Amino acid sequence: MGSTFSGLNTALTSLYAQRRGLEVTGQNIANANTEGYTRQRVVLAAQNTNTNPGIYSTTNDLAGGVNVASVDRLRNAALDQRSYSEHASSAYHNTRAGAYNLIEDVFAEPSDTALQGRLADMWDGWNAAAANPSDLSAKSALLEQATTVASTLNDAAASLNNQYKSARTGLDTYVDEVNKAAESVAKLNNQISVAQAAGLGANELQDQRATQILKLSELVGASATDLPNGVINVFVGSAPLVTGFSTRAIEIEKGSATRLEDLASSEVNLRFADTKTAVTAGGTMGATMELLAKDGVLDTMTKKLDVVAGTLAKNVNAIYEKGYAIDGTTGAPFFVRNDTGLEDDVTAAQIKVAVTNPTQVAISSGDPTGAPTADFPTGAPKVLDGNLADTIAELAESRTGADTEYKSMIGELGVSSQAATRRRDVQNAVTDQVDSARDAESGVNLDEEMTHLLTYQRGYEAASRVLTTIDSMLDQLINRTGLVGR
Repeated sequence: MGSTFSGLNTALTSLYAQRRGLEVTGQNIANANTEGYTRQRVVLAAQNTNTNPGIYSTTNDLAGGVNVASVDRLRNAALDQRSYSEHASSAYHNTRAGAYNLIEDVFAEPSDTALQGRLADMWDGWNAAAANPSDLSAKSALLEQATTVASTLNDAAASLNNQYKSARTGLDTYVDEVNKAAESVAKLNNQISVAQAAGLGANELQDQRATQILKLSELVGASATDLPNGVINVFVGSAPLVTGFSTRAIEIEKGSATRLEDLASSEVNLRFADTKTAVTAGGTMGATMELLAKDGVLDTMTKKLDVVAGTLAKNVNAIYEKGYAIDGTTGAPFFVRNDTGLEDDVTAAQIKVAVTNPTQVAISSGDPTGAPTADFPTGAPKVLDGNLADTIAELAESRTGADTEYKSMIGELGVSSQAATRRRDVQNAVTDQVDSARDAESGVNLDEEMTHLLTYQRGYEAASRVLTTIDSMLDQLINRTGLVGR
């Protein structure tokens, strides 16, 4: 038969259990806006007084009380794995679409101030000079318009190269962040495994680790595998990044390209520091590696822009060099390289107008000075026309001209950018759905927590009332029994 005093223990265990429930609920409420926090729930279990019965130590008392069996972290492992994967894809497509948007900003088409508009102004300038071959003001305007075209090409090439250098610097930063996050996961693995082996709670540590793994998935496309001892191993591709309590650092191979012009001799290679094997990166770093690669989007756009500049210089020079200036000079190129002053191998970064004096603009089909020639020893007929300027102006409609090359380049860029943006939007929608499903299970709902708070409060008050009632019974038994008739 159970003792009257056993009721005290029953009420006391209830007080402890309800208080623990209040503490956990308060923890949930306090961290309702904490990023990465997973709500916790107290699991109560009834105590059995005959848990370890002996022959002479059994009882038929049912009032064993209650105990806190565990404080569970309400997390869905399957949704966690899905979240890592989807966040990696979102980071990849966001970075890729962002890169295309920045490239589109470089060209800013369509616009009156963009390269297409500048080319149109220049062709109009050639037409104006053809109509007034003796007008120096028309030739001055032509030189200004052509110089603007060359400067626009220079600026576009410089902007693409600056984007490359910025992305390259960002990759160095990402490498440091990955290595630090991997070290944090390994450290937390150790702390969590020790805590679980000692029977202690490690829910908050697990939340911190999940946040770091999510960061790794976004940065480098990492995936994770849970082990029975509470440890999580992290992989990049099929290669381990975190194994138990140890990590593998990643690095960028020394001598990797830091500018677009370096890609001719070296590329950007990401590898593990210990084995020097290549890292198959995803997420933000995967998209950045594609951006920095030889024949990547930045390299490809620069090469196509070089084709535009080279075609412009070649086509204009081929006609211009046959013309005569007012002072009789001829045979000089119109577009040359900035660095060498030669007309060979003109690129977008290295193109300028060689002519600076409007009197030296050679657009006449004959010599305006009438200088002697082999056919005219005493003097050739004077010719001052704008025939060559008119011919150059017709290059605007050429199917193999710079305008056609540029329009094709912008069209391809627009299609690629639109496709990247659509894929980003679709992937972000999928990621949001997964996050919503995960938050529905692991996120803190304040209305629900308030309900639990009231439940535990009422339970605590009821247990206190039980304890008071038993105390009153014992007082009656001990202090008042046998007093009748005295």
